[in-house]
Amino acid sequence: MASTQAQILVASNRGPVSYALDETGTLKAKRGGGGLVSGLSAIGPEAGALWVCSALGDGDREAVRRGVGEEGVRMLDILADVHEDAYNGIANSVLWFVSHMLYQTPLEPAFDAEFRRQWASFETYNRAFAEALAEEAAHGATVLVQDYHLTLAPRMLRELRPDLRIGHFSHTPWAPPEYFRLLPDDIAAQLLGGILGADRAAFLTQRWADAFTDCCHAVLGPGIPSGTRIGVHGLGADADFLRKRSHEADVDERMVSLREQIGEGRKAIVRVDRTELSKNIVRGLLAYRQLLEDQPSWRERVVHVALAYPSRQDLAVYRDYMTEVQRLADEINSQYGTPGWTPVVLHLKDDFARSLAAYRLADVALVNPIRDGMNLVAKEMPVVSDAGCALVLSREAGAYEELGEDAIVVNPYDVSGTARALHEALSMPLDERAQRTKRLAAAATALPPAQWFLDQLDALRAAS
Repeated sequence: MASTQAQILVASNRGPVSYALDETGTLKAKRGGGGLVSGLSAIGPEAGALWVCSALGDGDREAVRRGVGEEGVRMLDILADVHEDAYNGIANSVLWFVSHMLYQTPLEPAFDAEFRRQWASFETYNRAFAEALAEEAAHGATVLVQDYHLTLAPRMLRELRPDLRIGHFSHTPWAPPEYFRLLPDDIAAQLLGGILGADRAAFLTQRWADAFTDCCHAVLGPGIPSGTRIGVHGLGADADFLRKRSHEADVDERMVSLREQIGEGRKAIVRVDRTELSKNIVRGLLAYRQLLEDQPSWRERVVHVALAYPSRQDLAVYRDYMTEVQRLADEINSQYGTPGWTPVVLHLKDDFARSLAAYRLADVALVNPIRDGMNLVAKEMPVVSDAGCALVLSREAGAYEELGEDAIVVNPYDVSGTARALHEALSMPLDERAQRTKRLAAAATALPPAQWFLDQLDALRAAS
């Protein structure tokens, strides 16, 4: 369990470990992955770090109640209904929609009394984190607060503990002022003021950092007297881990199975995404259908391998989106398929080994989000690819800033343009593809997770 007076603290909604109850009532722990986990491991156990996170399900809550946990982690048992309001009601259904510009504005948003009720829960949730961090931090400790779930926590923590060095990192895009101001004025000001409670606010790209600054000037007025420094850290792919993991036996097995599904001698257009509204999977399928229509020579010579894993299935709009992905894939297969060729191979069940197998055999990587903070898939595929892959990349992905030069860049809303880009990618000579992949992989791994984390830590200490 957590020990008090930590020198380095990380706060995020999801922690590095989760718990599930089995049928005998025994708690089973499962380790998470990702950039933060890799990053924290870089500072070593002697650094006295503590990760403060939220209990996300019944297993986590039971673990907190039983006092089960691990060194360096403090899990907060925030009331389930408060967490639901804060996480699904505000973070995922409002803040995510604003930052990714996802609203269908004729009908939504409508900021009514129910929104205000949920917003109060969002404040309660952020306050629980601020109080836990204030309690656990040593004098002058460094605190890294993560993401849109915890936008209010830096200001709340600053008020409780002015001695701390506080950083906030946004993993999402930031909306331009004219879109951000869909939010009620007082809420917009509270969100910005929350982050400005930090000594340093950091983003994945300069574009998102500039948008945040523009919002501050538009909402709070020019010359904000916060003293908050703005930084950019473009999280990269973990090359060593990916290259090693992608050559293990389970990945080789999945490659055999995927190759069978694709068929001998055919090219593969691969996408790997959560079925998240911003990932633009439906328009990707529409573009593939357009390719088969416009370029009949590719029929029976290419397969679109779409690995679209479940995301936020507790929200109806996400369930509907997943249904539409399945419907469209079925429609393309019935329209163009032949006895020996299935044009779309769709997998909806999460399987990391299969994702890595798909990375390795991709001829074309399709990464066409409407908007994305970074998009690590765009960075991981060139690193793992066996023979090199052509990257079709949305200009609205954060990764575009680093990878745009060697990718085939698309407007994510332009289905015909994306179909032409797929044709160009499939037609790219192998030597050019290999050269581009080499340059993409170098750019993609420039700031691996451990270095990304340490850079933030160093910059925050320097800023304070």
